[in-house]
Amino acid sequence: MTKADLIDSVAKRHELPRPKAEEIVNGFFDDIVAALKNGDKVNVSGFGTFSVSQRKGRMGRNPKTGESIEIAPSRAAKFKAGKILKDSLS
Repeated sequence: MTKADLIDSVAKRHELPRPKAEEIVNGFFDDIVAALKNGDKVNVSGFGTFSVSQRKGRMGRNPKTGESIEIAPSRAAKFKAGKILKDSLS
């Protein structure tokens, strides 16, 4: 499912015009991103939890040349599925 498919599904399910559904979906994603940027966790009950993990700096290798390169520390988004989501997939 793509973002466009999700927007179409929301519009159809709630009998909304597509631009309004797009605004809602984009707002939902924007709120998640804003919370993660602040270092907060986002818990969607029954679905899962979005959080930010810290990655340490490390030495890596350029696969093309084989030369060693330094990979800087970074932050990455993580998602952990909730119990209801896990159970529904089984």
